Amino acid sequence: MSELQQHPALHPLSPPPGSLDDPPPPPASREDPPTPLPRFDPSRMIGIIRRKALIKELAAVYHADCLAYCQELLELQKKWEEPYVDTKTVEDTRKETKRPPKRIKKSR
Repeated sequence: MSELQQHPALHPLSPPPGSLDDPPPPPASREDPPTPLPRFDPSRMIGIIRRKALIKELAAVYHADCLAYCQELLELQKKWEEPYVDTKTVEDTRKETKRPPKRIKKSR
């Protein structure tokens, strides 16, 4: 016991420093019966099942709305990018397909 008195931080029953004025909690009486588990109530299950169905329905509606918004955004994006699509003329394609000569002519 002398070791515990030398090291008060190791003492298991020492209260925290700020709670010296607080009274100790009342000891748990052994006479209190344990709280009984609630009995199965089928009416509660019906409510749970109904709430679950409502949540699923709400999620489906939300998902459909999200898909509709995504589709609308995609269409707007395509319309926005449409004028910027490069339409190459015939002359431009000829310039691209023309190869440089293999031998460069020497200038005199």
